[in-house]
Amino acid sequence: MDTQTAVTTRGGGFLLAEGDPAAVFTPERLTDEHRMAARSMAEFIEREVLPQTAALENKDWELTRRLLRQLGELGFLGAEVPEAYGGLELDKLTSLAVTDALGPASSFAVSVGAHVGIGMLPIVFFGTDAQKARYLPQMARGELIGAYALTEPTAGSDAMSIRTTATRTPDGSAYVLNGTKQFITNAAFADLFITFAKVDGEHHTAFIVERATPGLTIGAEEHKMGIKGSSTASLIFENARVPAENLLGEIGQGFKIAMNILNMGRFKLAAGCLGAAKAGFRDAVAYAAERRQFGRPLTAFGLIKQKLAQMAVRLYATESMIYRTGGLVEMALGGGHGDSKAVMGALEEYAVECSINKVFASEVLDFVVDEMVQILGGYGFIEEYSAARAYRDARINRLFEGTSEINRMVITGMLLRRAQRGQLPLIQAARAAADEMLNPTAAGDGQFTGPLAAERQQVAMAKKAALFAAGVALQKHAAGIEEQQEILAWLADMVAEIFAMESAVLRAAQSTTGEETLPGLLARAYIQEALPRLEGLARQVLAASADGENLRTVLAGLRRLLRYTPLNTVTLQRTIADRAVEAGRYPL
Repeated sequence: MDTQTAVTTRGGGFLLAEGDPAAVFTPERLTDEHRMAARSMAEFIEREVLPQTAALENKDWELTRRLLRQLGELGFLGAEVPEAYGGLELDKLTSLAVTDALGPASSFAVSVGAHVGIGMLPIVFFGTDAQKARYLPQMARGELIGAYALTEPTAGSDAMSIRTTATRTPDGSAYVLNGTKQFITNAAFADLFITFAKVDGEHHTAFIVERATPGLTIGAEEHKMGIKGSSTASLIFENARVPAENLLGEIGQGFKIAMNILNMGRFKLAAGCLGAAKAGFRDAVAYAAERRQFGRPLTAFGLIKQKLAQMAVRLYATESMIYRTGGLVEMALGGGHGDSKAVMGALEEYAVECSINKVFASEVLDFVVDEMVQILGGYGFIEEYSAARAYRDARINRLFEGTSEINRMVITGMLLRRAQRGQLPLIQAARAAADEMLNPTAAGDGQFTGPLAAERQQVAMAKKAALFAAGVALQKHAAGIEEQQEILAWLADMVAEIFAMESAVLRAAQSTTGEETLPGLLARAYIQEALPRLEGLARQVLAASADGENLRTVLAGLRRLLRYTPLNTVTLQRTIADRAVEAGRYPL
């Protein structure tokens, strides 16, 4: 493996070397088996779930359980469970494709995700053989439903500050739990709760708690803004006696379990947001094509075309990022899907990309459903139409699996830690970017040839701009950078924009021999949207890290790094919108 390949295959390494279109996994590379699994899920949602939306929204938990059992019979609940315990042990790309297809199910998708992800995977990854044999086969069949109990009234993002306690009985046969868990998905009907407590008030530890445990009470259902068809309630532990054999992992290992499960949650949540956004886009296109004003369909108007194009462009970037990350995780696993340590290691390696995808996809979903309401006009505000529910349901995703703010801190924090440990040569790259900035002729023109050469060049210069801005910030704030959350968030957004830009361009370069094909148009349009945003973020970082003549110098350098000629986006966006209208949906 050459040095560049070694860098680009590390988590966060995309910042430091040029990506190879041939090496990037894209949705076009999904196998027939991947597509068949996704199609089966999509058909199930269309046939069995969407017609029951009203009943699900009215909290018919028996219906939810029945649908979950049906998914279990089809094998979907056991997709990531080892074959030895009744699962299918499928690859992570299948997981993404199926979650993408599940996205339109909204509330029901939340119920499924809580069960197969945070409710079941802690047992898959950390359970003993006896625990796996006892619980996983029934969970894979949908006979037992799981939930995850970490959040407390005083501990949300700060998971280490939980107050629920676990005290071992004198004879060592059980642990007695006391405390309250809040906002627990599936609480109304779950059979098992992966519950976190502090042994002796100190050691953060996980337990498998059965619903029938004496001393466990399920609180009232929360009245939520959205995802009304999913259950959310509190758990109250009052001297709840949990058998010692239900200790999950080791004492003091709870935080590690929680973080590993969050990595998996972010990996998959992005795909669910993508699927939901595609569904919203489809409904927006259908309405705009049918609705007529001033004697013409809405799709004939430029500002509606602009909205549809911007939605499609962001969906393309999101989809490209998610499946690129899936390919990286698969490569790291090397087929070892049944090896829990390998899975956790792969997700840890690409935790930066998982956090990027989670933040980006959840915000794209919000953008899509907001524009969907706008396209429907007054009807978008009426509950009879899908836009109102989609708008309400989307908002939770910026809170799930760590808020967007926490994930932005994860992105920059992990990159900085890897740089400090010598795992990624980020500091050296930042210095090189600063040296290039000082060279008035620096631009690297002509580095790329072939389709989308200009866009690939712009991505390369964007990377240098981000590294340069990071270097200036580090020089100014040094070890105190961790307290500069605003700067870290701007840098995280720059990193995310670069991952989105490069993923879209590499995918298009892989799939096209001409820039006027739809992938080429989508990639070019995204670059045109992203560059001004990225420049604005860099200017904010620099303004917070330099002043006076030094600030003028670094801003001049930034302009050299990010110089570009704007394209006629009106023509570009109208072409993309027309293709989407012709397809009647997201056009890829």
